[in-house]
Amino acid sequence: MFRKMRRFKQLLPIEKCQQILASQKRAVLSVLGDDGYPYGVPLDYIYDPTRGELGSFFFHSAVEGHKLDAIAACDKASLVVMDDGERNEGEWWYYVNSVICFGRASVVEDPQLKHDTLYALGAKYFPKGTDIEDDISRNGHRVKMIEFKVEHMTGKHVQEK
Repeated sequence: MFRKMRRFKQLLPIEKCQQILASQKRAVLSVLGDDGYPYGVPLDYIYDPTRGELGSFFFHSAVEGHKLDAIAACDKASLVVMDDGERNEGEWWYYVNSVICFGRASVVEDPQLKHDTLYALGAKYFPKGTDIEDDISRNGHRVKMIEFKVEHMTGKHVQEK
């Protein structure tokens, strides 16, 4: 069902892909948007490799908007994560790892799962000393939590030159 990566010599093992997904802070989610146009949106996320064979991403959303409308119309999506890359001394180009995931997105309905993933997002992104529980109790009703269940992933190591 999913295409094999054409440049297979640059293919990263799944374990390296999951390491990248767990360590990075930003992703771009792409969904089928209005009038059939692709809609790519950058987002903060939590990656949980224990949910399913390839894991799940969790990210928050407003209670209404383009992202939610697109997911409601078609739950199939892709998500891309890239690391910052590395540059060897004396070289101007970078070596970059990227991971692309294909899967299905849905709104989290379980209140405990929503709370736990909101807390995990807070712990990942809020400054130390922030009262995450207080923020969730004050603002949690203003957000939806989305789970993106990964069905297929490939990672690639490229030299940018």
